[in-house]
Amino acid sequence: MTRFGATARRDAWWLQPLVVFLGLGAFVVYATWAALQGKHYHFGPYLSPFYSPEVFGDAGRSWFGPEPHWWPAWLPWSPALFILWAPGGFRLTCYYYRGAYYKAFWADPPACAVGEPRARYLGERSFPLILQNAHRYFLYLALPFIGFLSIDVWRALWFPAATGGTTLGIGVGTLVLAMNVVLLGGYTLGCHSLRHLVGGSLDRLAGRPVRSACYTCVGFLNRRHMMWAWMSLGWVAFSDLYVRLCATGVWTDWRIL
Repeated sequence: MTRFGATARRDAWWLQPLVVFLGLGAFVVYATWAALQGKHYHFGPYLSPFYSPEVFGDAGRSWFGPEPHWWPAWLPWSPALFILWAPGGFRLTCYYYRGAYYKAFWADPPACAVGEPRARYLGERSFPLILQNAHRYFLYLALPFIGFLSIDVWRALWFPAATGGTTLGIGVGTLVLAMNVVLLGGYTLGCHSLRHLVGGSLDRLAGRPVRSACYTCVGFLNRRHMMWAWMSLGWVAFSDLYVRLCATGVWTDWRIL
């Protein structure tokens, strides 16, 4: 067995897994904290993406009313717990993120040509890592969230009017939520599983113009899948933070229009 960390490499091979560890670790800590708050996720027409769609919650905004009576007393109440498992599972099982956090958190291996702390390769053929194959099913669950978040952007265009009702406008929060949809769309629609679904399962694309066009578009996004993954991860956290700080009065949402 090669000693852990043993390598002939002279570069700073440890830097990338360290940055990934800090980045993913910070997101997990913040997202867990924000999801368990159960408050300050609304501000005017804005809704935090961590809480969208709001299945239960604010009686005037949610689909099915306030906190259900059957919610267990031992579990902190938060509308985010109803929905975050779906996009969270999509990211957890993502092909890119697997390679990233296997290296950063499990040192499997820590980097190319660097000794790892185990004698043999275990792979994803046994429990629990065989559950990573559920990624394609999490894709089906993640796609509708792009629609839900797009609806939130539309709602973020309508502000309360002084004379009653609503008026069309654009605030900084509107742009923040719109950018969130763009980045999440680029990440989700560039998924390897979606690429296989729209055309990768075929032996040839000739004579199938629609599937060929879809395959080309998904492939274009897939070539920058790592970039979309990190940008969307950071921006979805910032979107929640923006709504939260506006709701608590720390930040002021500027009206552009």
